[in-house]
Amino acid sequence: MAAFEQLAFGFEEGPSAAVPGSNNAVGLASPPVPMPAPVSHPQASQEVVLAGQRVRYAFRRGKRRTIGFVVGPEGLSVSAPRWVGLGEVQAALQEKASWILRKLQEQGELSRRIQAARIVWADGARVPYLGRQVRLVLDAAGVSAPGSARLEEDPGGTAAPALRLGLPAEAQAERIRDVVHSWWQRQAKQLFEQRCQWYAQRLGVRVKRLSLSAAQARWGSATADGSVRLNWRLIQFPLSTVDYVVVHELAHLREMNHSVAFWDVVRSVLPAYEQAQEPLKQAVPLGD
Repeated sequence: MAAFEQLAFGFEEGPSAAVPGSNNAVGLASPPVPMPAPVSHPQASQEVVLAGQRVRYAFRRGKRRTIGFVVGPEGLSVSAPRWVGLGEVQAALQEKASWILRKLQEQGELSRRIQAARIVWADGARVPYLGRQVRLVLDAAGVSAPGSARLEEDPGGTAAPALRLGLPAEAQAERIRDVVHSWWQRQAKQLFEQRCQWYAQRLGVRVKRLSLSAAQARWGSATADGSVRLNWRLIQFPLSTVDYVVVHELAHLREMNHSVAFWDVVRSVLPAYEQAQEPLKQAVPLGD
């Protein structure tokens, strides 16, 4: 998932273009309309009103030939050649107002999703495992080995499963995180081996080497020699999504492309693979 989107375009030398949407007519003034709170970059030095939304943006000049826009997690950044006037920059912002506002909204939604997914590493926290929420329980006395983890299902089936950690109640957040990460990775390795073996037989391919990946922007990869890498964070997703990524990579052992033939291979064992993709489209980087 890309961290930002960028748009750049150039202008011919000459008189600055008029700002679209400006109104030079004289008439009765309308009652002032309250303006929404500004979208503000932490290093903002300029601002512009786009479709009624005040946007404060970081602005810099440099050795470039075009005006460039970058919408990232912090907001809008604009860079421009030294010879371009600020009025021309503002006109360019107005021209691309819909694009800028759409990307700012997308970044805001992504930031909210990241915040909602953030884990507070403490007793009672919830963590994802195979599409479910698992409750952390710090219990140094109730787990056989210090620093180990054991998953316990609720006998009544009404409460979230408990992941009992062999840690004292006063354990530091970093220690709790490390124990859970290790447990996730052990579960991932075991599950991935099972699913790869199952689907390799059905697809008629051979996996020569399976390894875990911690890539930030890729869920899996495969090479023609039969090596497959799967991101261990897939263990947080439903089994159907894990199976989709497994099948996707194994299908590459037959078709090293994304052609129609490749998707036919995927569909041959996962007819509803499109639904299994959806959780990956909504995924956010967890950070830790």
